[in-house]
Amino acid sequence: MLEVGNLAVSYRGLCALDNINFAISPGQIVGILGPNGAGKSTLVKAMLGLVPVSRGKIQFNNRPLRQQLQQVAYVPQRSQIDWDFPITVQNVVMMSRTVRIGWFRSPSRQSQELVRSALERVGMWEHRHRQIGELSGGQQQRVFLARAIAQQADLFLFDEPFNAIDRTAQDIIFDVFRELKTQAKTLLVISHDLGETLNYYDRLLLLNRHLIAMGPRSEVLTTANVQQAYGHDLSLLAA
Repeated sequence: MLEVGNLAVSYRGLCALDNINFAISPGQIVGILGPNGAGKSTLVKAMLGLVPVSRGKIQFNNRPLRQQLQQVAYVPQRSQIDWDFPITVQNVVMMSRTVRIGWFRSPSRQSQELVRSALERVGMWEHRHRQIGELSGGQQQRVFLARAIAQQADLFLFDEPFNAIDRTAQDIIFDVFRELKTQAKTLLVISHDLGETLNYYDRLLLLNRHLIAMGPRSEVLTTANVQQAYGHDLSLLAA
């Protein structure tokens, strides 16, 4: 169980998030929605301890999440990654194993097999020796998904994984999401897409500095909630 209680985050005296409360059971895919500046990425970064929290608690399985970050796989926005860094696809995925094996130890056979299996699962094993910056946007996202899989985490956080990717990559990512769900993993996915992909989520979390609504799509994306979050009708946003 992931629990966030009375969470607040401020930057330079400005409120980024306030009074955020929710709980997510294992085996759920939760989509985080809201306009630009709503605090979606801030929420994820606060959970990871990447930004200071003004108040509140973030617990996973009844323990502070920051004490068990090895159980968290995080895939940031593509714009936050240095695609010119000279590293191969295979080594990007192998980096997920360093928490378990240590920075200066050679990868175990188990780690090598996990990396290969993860890359094969997302259709990127044949590209394992290519530099990460040589790939298309969809291929890059599949590599970082493979890295998350190889980490063998219990909680997965994805920040806009569907931006600037092709349909093949999108389908692969959602297939993997469903597999992780059957393994009782917990997935939080930040998204701007208000179209058909919303059907893939078990629950939606609608945010605009405050938690506006959380639950199934029919309860969250009401006219009143959408107007409160975005200031516009849903039909205009999805157009």
